[in-house]
Amino acid sequence: MDILKQLRWQDVVDILIVSYIFYRLLLIIRGTRAVQMLIGIGVMLLTSLIARYLNLYTLDWLIQSFWAYMVIAMIILFQPEIRRVLAQVGEASFFPFTSAEELKSLDEIVKAAVSLSARKIGGLIVIERDTSLREFIEIGTALDSKVSREIILCIFHPTSPIHDGALVIKGNKIVAAGCFLPISLKPVLDRNMGTRHRAALAITEETDSVTIIISEETGGISVSLGGEIHPKLDMNKLRTILTDLFTDTGKRR
Repeated sequence: MDILKQLRWQDVVDILIVSYIFYRLLLIIRGTRAVQMLIGIGVMLLTSLIARYLNLYTLDWLIQSFWAYMVIAMIILFQPEIRRVLAQVGEASFFPFTSAEELKSLDEIVKAAVSLSARKIGGLIVIERDTSLREFIEIGTALDSKVSREIILCIFHPTSPIHDGALVIKGNKIVAAGCFLPISLKPVLDRNMGTRHRAALAITEETDSVTIIISEETGGISVSLGGEIHPKLDMNKLRTILTDLFTDTGKRR
């Protein structure tokens, strides 16, 4: 009660602001290797506390001795991810909203995926969320186009010079095409999943992006999210997934 009496309204505002900043930072690093790094640090801290509480002196000494070297090693190993996360602090939107144009863009993406599927034209569409895809965008051909079914079909047409690689969408804009993504080494059980699916797995393992894959062999539509593939989607299922991820209405359901 004494603490509550000493609590000022400025303290409440301060706590709320700091909490929101930490929340946004967690959203930025979600789906990246930085999360694994934080989990590793948390496990080491927990182990150290348990060792001290149980008077496990040797284990505690070992952890404390290794701690400085482990931090340096993790900084070196995860330097690209740390740089990417720090870059997000300056460019991520802290007050996101879903505009009518972005809703229309989602519908155009769904129509384009279904059209590509019907024609058995392979496609790889990456939609940026909180984690920036700048390093992948810079490899491809820069564009500044509205999202439309016709433009997406033209980009992935076999005669197009930029049909290979991924198309990257940010907000309601197509920002790049012909982007080459890393290939995941994660085992894929379905034999119908090829290079596009492995690229989709890799990009969603490293970032929180959403990737739509259209198979050239079967025409099947899949979505990769969080390093997992969700195959055999139709128009309604694809629209539901995108709505749940990118609109406030879907998130409240």
